[in-house]
Amino acid sequence: MASSKTGEGIRLPRTDEVGFFGIRLESIGGLGANVAGQILAEVGVMKLGLNGANFSSYGSEKKGSPVKAYIRFCSPEREVRTSSPVDRPHIVAVFHEGLIKTEPVAAGLLPDGVIIVNSTHSPREIWQRLGKPAATVGVVDALTISVDEGSRVNTAMLGAMARASGFIDPNAVKSVIEATLGKRYPQLLESNLRTFDRGYSDLVLEEFNSQDAAQTQGNARSGPPFGYLDAVMGGVVVDVGNSVLKDLTASRSGYIPGFHRDECVDCALCDLVCPDFCFVWSVEQGEDGTQTNRLQGIDYKYCKGCMKCIDACPTEALTWDREVEGYADTHRVPLFPQIDGRSSNAPSASG
Repeated sequence: MASSKTGEGIRLPRTDEVGFFGIRLESIGGLGANVAGQILAEVGVMKLGLNGANFSSYGSEKKGSPVKAYIRFCSPEREVRTSSPVDRPHIVAVFHEGLIKTEPVAAGLLPDGVIIVNSTHSPREIWQRLGKPAATVGVVDALTISVDEGSRVNTAMLGAMARASGFIDPNAVKSVIEATLGKRYPQLLESNLRTFDRGYSDLVLEEFNSQDAAQTQGNARSGPPFGYLDAVMGGVVVDVGNSVLKDLTASRSGYIPGFHRDECVDCALCDLVCPDFCFVWSVEQGEDGTQTNRLQGIDYKYCKGCMKCIDACPTEALTWDREVEGYADTHRVPLFPQIDGRSSNAPSASG
């Protein structure tokens, strides 16, 4: 992507060994990381006069699947001659806090880098969960901002990234947002501009230097699992998928089905529409000797927050709730208590 002359004179605050400033967005489908990457690249190239490029990497195109977006900038005198992933970024933006435990979000972050997490926790708490890297950690409650303003998480994260970068002009980002939304979705423009401003102003940054950090040379980037000397023969499955061991909590985008046993009539319509078999049942015997299935609860480990169960529920036993810290762990009923790794009196799932 060639640069324009609009922002001639802008210089990057720092670059890597080959002259690039790299940004990596860690997200899930549905939070708008791909669009955010496109907007950032357009700002850098068309508004700031830099050379740059961006692309995204993802598997199946569906809500909740892991997504990565990459942005590179360099001076206008250089050219971008690579389309490889940004594995040594200066900035990492984590759009979903749950990715910290399921993805190596901080992998390759440079020692002077910044990692921004959509979270309600403090920077120090996030820094500890990340493994205490030598970096600046930023937190912004992008989800709450987007819910309050009726917009999306990506716009709040754009504001946070603009502030953390040290060179991205917030007014330039807002002008691109206006050009992107102004014609297609004019009714959403003002709420998105407010969301951007709040993401910019609400970002809390804290620097952790080498004396505080467990790592002083940057987080290790992962290498390929195999080389030409130890590659397995074709057709061998070395990493077997298993839905029993799959943790889907990082797929939720901020909402969760709340279960209210007093309102439940055990109709099982929720179970019929659930794509991940999250509902836990037990067989109970009545006074007349008949057996009935009774819904005990939800195993939130397997719940990705699709909320289809709420649409199917004929009563108010399932409600659309904003997920708060600790709710899922407290109210979870293990579907497989025998392999859950902890003692539990929760009932086993019936066939």
